[in-house]
Amino acid sequence: MAPDGNKLRQRNVAGAATTTTNEDPATTDRIATLKGLKETEICIDGTIYDIKDFDHPGGESIHMFGGNDVTIQYKMIHPYHTSKHLEKMQRVGTVPDYTSEYKFDTEFEREIKREVFKIVRRGREFGTWGWHIRAVFYVSLFFGLQYLWMTTPTTFALAIVYGVSQSLIGLNVQHDANHGAASKRPWINNMYGLGADFIGGSKWLWMEQHWTHHSFTNHWAKDSDALGAEPMILFNDYEPDHPKRTFVHRFQGLYFPLVLAGYWMSTVFNPQILDLKHQGSGEIGYDWENAYVKKSRKYAIALRMLYIYCNIVAPFRTNGGFSFEVLAQILVMGIAESLALASLFALSHNFEHADRDPTYQARKTGEPVCWFKSQVETSSTYGGLVAGALTGGLNFQVEHHLFPRMSSGWYPFIAPKVREICKKHGVRYAYYPFIWENLVSTVKYLHKAGNASNWQEGNPYSGKL
Repeated sequence: MAPDGNKLRQRNVAGAATTTTNEDPATTDRIATLKGLKETEICIDGTIYDIKDFDHPGGESIHMFGGNDVTIQYKMIHPYHTSKHLEKMQRVGTVPDYTSEYKFDTEFEREIKREVFKIVRRGREFGTWGWHIRAVFYVSLFFGLQYLWMTTPTTFALAIVYGVSQSLIGLNVQHDANHGAASKRPWINNMYGLGADFIGGSKWLWMEQHWTHHSFTNHWAKDSDALGAEPMILFNDYEPDHPKRTFVHRFQGLYFPLVLAGYWMSTVFNPQILDLKHQGSGEIGYDWENAYVKKSRKYAIALRMLYIYCNIVAPFRTNGGFSFEVLAQILVMGIAESLALASLFALSHNFEHADRDPTYQARKTGEPVCWFKSQVETSSTYGGLVAGALTGGLNFQVEHHLFPRMSSGWYPFIAPKVREICKKHGVRYAYYPFIWENLVSTVKYLHKAGNASNWQEGNPYSGKL
C-alpha cells in the first residue's frame, strides 16, 4: 500500500478492474485522491474499492489497511491473482493521477513465478508439517522457560536461554503467521501471530512496519526499517555532506551491536502501543486511523501489560522484592533477545553492494523499476537448511522478499531455482555460504556508510561501485 499521493509516486492506472454492477464505471466512479480515501476504502492500481462488507478469505486483517493505497502489498501477498479477483470487491472510485516507481508483470517476474510455482503448487505454499512441528517445539520451549522465569529464582543462565527462546518465537513462529503464511486458515495465523505480543512486541505494530518495509525495501525515503534506526545508525548511505551525518557515525560499524542490544527495551516500552500507529510508516503517508486499528488497541495494551507483569514484575515478586541483581538479569534477558533478533534483521539488507535505493533510476528517467528485481538486489541469503530451521527462513531473505506469503519451510527448496533465474536475467543475487561472511560484509558496509567512503568510488545508492 503506497503512501500519500503527495509524498509518493504511484503507478499509472492500467487495466483497472471492471465494476461489479451493470452500470458504466465512468458514470458511477467517484474521482478522489489518496488522501481522500475513507477508512473502509483501499486503492489498488488507481482503483478505489470499499471493503466494509468484503468477506476476505485471509481474515479481517485486511481492514488494518483501510484508508490507504495497497497496490504493492496486494500484489506481493497475492502472486496468483489477476484482475478477475478484484471484481469480488465493490469498486467505488478512481484516482486519475495515480503513478508509481515500481512496475509488475515483467519478464523476470513472470518466469520466476512460473518456475517456483512448479516446485510449490498453489495452495501448498503454507506451513508444512515440519514447520508446524518446529513451531510447536519453540512455543513449548518458550512457555516452559517462562514458567521457570516467573516461579523460580532467576539466574543469568536462565535469563540468556529465556531471551533466546523469545527470539525463536519472533523468527520462527510469529513471522510466518503475520505474513499469512503459516496456514490458509486465518485463525491459525492470528493465534501464532500473537507470538509477537508474547515476546514484548505487537502483531499490529509489526504488520504496519514490516509490510511497509517489504513494499519499499531499502528505499532511501520509504523503508521504515532502515529509517527506524536513525539517528543512532545510518543504514542509508547518504551523500557526504548530508545533514543527517555526524562525526559519531564514523564509528557505527563498531558500536552498532550496542544499539541493537537496546531493541528489547525500545520495543517493550514503546508508547505507540497506546494508539497502534506506527510512527515510521505514518511519516511516509500511511493512515492507521480506522475502525480495525481502534478496536485492536485494547487487546494490544492488555497483552503488553501481561508481558510486563510476566517478565518484569513476576521475577521481583518471586525473588522477594526489588534487587539490582534481578534487574540485571531482566536486562540480560532483554539483551539476549535483542541481539538474537535484531542482528539477523540487520544482516538481511545491509551488506556490501546492496542496492540502497532501488528506485534511483525511476526518479532519474521516469521509468518504473521491476519490483521483483528490486527485492532480490536489496536482500541477501546465507547458509542453508540448518540456518533456515534456526532463523525461521530469514536466512533466505531473497526468497522471502520475493514470496512473503510462502512459508519459510519452502525457501530451501526454491532457492536454487531462484538463483538460476536471477543469473539468467542478470539480476544480482547476494549469497553467503556462512553467516559470519554476511556479518563481516554488514560491518564493512556500516563502516563505509558511516564515513561516506563509498562515495569516493561512485554512487552507493545503486550498489554498483
